[in-house]
Amino acid sequence: MARVELYVYDLSHGMARTMSLPVVGRQIDGIWHTSVVVYGFEWYYGNGIKAELPGQTIMGIPHQKIDMGVTEIPEDIFFEYIEELRQIYTFDKYHLLDNNCNTFSNAACEFLVGKSIPSQITNLPHDFLQTPMGQMIRPYIDAMFNPRPPQ
Repeated sequence: MARVELYVYDLSHGMARTMSLPVVGRQIDGIWHTSVVVYGFEWYYGNGIKAELPGQTIMGIPHQKIDMGVTEIPEDIFFEYIEELRQIYTFDKYHLLDNNCNTFSNAACEFLVGKSIPSQITNLPHDFLQTPMGQMIRPYIDAMFNPRPPQ
């Protein structure tokens, strides 16, 4: 048995909460990056799946730590699962809105404890895309993360 924690970081360092309503037209409390802490490591997705000592990542100190519960999944089975996820969460498959650190953390938590991470984190891209600003910049985000091959 091992405790599972979700580390939540605000990439905007408070700016989203302050500026989102006038700029985006909707209150956004943070631009969330998440990781999963289990078996002595902090697991996250960015440039592939990484594992570092908890609190020692480039993200610094988490904005919030959420107790996700206790897992009954043995450590070696979790490591095997991570190896399977490495095929899905690669550098070239990262997408800011659709395949990101939060989708990775959600998959890991569902595997480990059978629970999803908070919906205000997983729904943030959808909520943002419902705003006029989100609809306006979606094509630019897609172009950055899904570039078209040269013709």
